[in-house]
Amino acid sequence: MEQDYIALDLETTGLNPKKDKILEIGAIRVLGGVEAARYHALVNPRRSLAPEIVELTGITDEMVEHAPDIEAVIEEITEFCKDFPLLGHRILFDFSFLKKAAVNQGLSFEKQGVDTLTLCRRFMPKEEPKNLTAACRYFGMVRQCQHRALEDAQAAHFLYQKLAEMFQKNEDGGNLEVFKAKTMIYKVKKEQKATKKQKEDLRYLIKYHKIDVPVEIDYLSRNEVSRLTDQIISKYGRIR
Repeated sequence: MEQDYIALDLETTGLNPKKDKILEIGAIRVLGGVEAARYHALVNPRRSLAPEIVELTGITDEMVEHAPDIEAVIEEITEFCKDFPLLGHRILFDFSFLKKAAVNQGLSFEKQGVDTLTLCRRFMPKEEPKNLTAACRYFGMVRQCQHRALEDAQAAHFLYQKLAEMFQKNEDGGNLEVFKAKTMIYKVKKEQKATKKQKEDLRYLIKYHKIDVPVEIDYLSRNEVSRLTDQIISKYGRIR
């Protein structure tokens, strides 16, 4: 099994790394199977949070209003992760958001990962739910807090250790391979900043239709401005 790794979890504004934003980062550096350091940051997503996200995470607009942008913390978290593999429950999800942020800042973020969800699918009964909370409960692990990044990162770390203790036992190596980190692949291109004209046109469209949008226009990329413009035109029509 991996003894040195970064247990990682993110809270985000949604499930699509191409459209949604990081809201919170929690990471635990594990050395020799034991927690050695922690990293935690709230991140300002520059948009209003959907009610279902607030309900799920307990994070509110007020909590992140004065938090740093992802551009201000991405170098910190990539440095915290160093060359260690990442570990988490559906770790490719968290990796994809961080890699996108890293690429946008010109940083390299190629990683190997250990997915505790994959392990649960192998070692838990098929009929049992396998989300992080359910898996922890199935293996007798009590959790005090859910859907906050640092607590979920810690839970994934403990779950991995528990699974290894219970199932990494075949002398012929039959189960050993599934506990090892594997290369993660997520391809993403650097986003281009929106032009001044794009933002001016979008603001005029919003003013013309007398609508509010839940995002801060100055922080949108070129693709995000185009996407939002198309959504408004589709719903409200063009300027006449």
